[in-house]
Amino acid sequence: MTDDSVPDLRASDADRERVAEILRDALAEGRLDMAEFEERLDATYQARTYGELAPITRDLPAPGLTAPSVSLTKEPAADSDLSGRIVGGEGSSTWAVAVMSGFQRKGRWTMPRRFTCLAFWGGGEIDLREANFADREVEINAIAIMGGIDVIVPPGVEVVVRGIGIMGGFDHQEEGVPGAPGAPRVIITGFAFWGGVGVQRKLTRAEKQRLREERRQEKLDGRAGRRQLD
Repeated sequence: MTDDSVPDLRASDADRERVAEILRDALAEGRLDMAEFEERLDATYQARTYGELAPITRDLPAPGLTAPSVSLTKEPAADSDLSGRIVGGEGSSTWAVAVMSGFQRKGRWTMPRRFTCLAFWGGGEIDLREANFADREVEINAIAIMGGIDVIVPPGVEVVVRGIGIMGGFDHQEEGVPGAPGAPRVIITGFAFWGGVGVQRKLTRAEKQRLREERRQEKLDGRAGRRQLD
């Protein structure tokens, strides 16, 4: 059942919060500026029915999806940056363990050809958004037992998921997205038992800010052009 099929049905607080979360993601990704975000958020919390909620996010992708009109090669600087981050070498770190605790690999580090990690009653995060890569193809062997491991990759990186889950699972939502020319390929293998291995594709904060500034400047230029015509 979709929002459009029951426009007169009353929306719940959870429905409104779901729409608000989509708006927050769109703001962070630069799809909405602050004024648009605040206007739509106000409309969200004032909406009483599904029919009033549906138009608010009709032009925004659902969480976890990439809009079909967006090309990974649209940002040539990001693509060239990815290909230039294959630096060779042995990697900054080849393993990590979290037992009733946590671990992180993030920031400027070198992802080795094979990285093995274990989370037992704990959690881990492997953030590759600012990382260099020891090879064109790298592997993360993730073992999650009653715990969780999150892998974060930047746009343009191809992801292949080959892990096995028993009463647990591996996230496949980013699999199948083609990689940018020359970009690294990340293969995720391993085992999840009563745990999970998640995969997310995110921009860095600097890239989000850059895109927001570009869109803000485009709007200012557009307004200036309209004033000149008037």
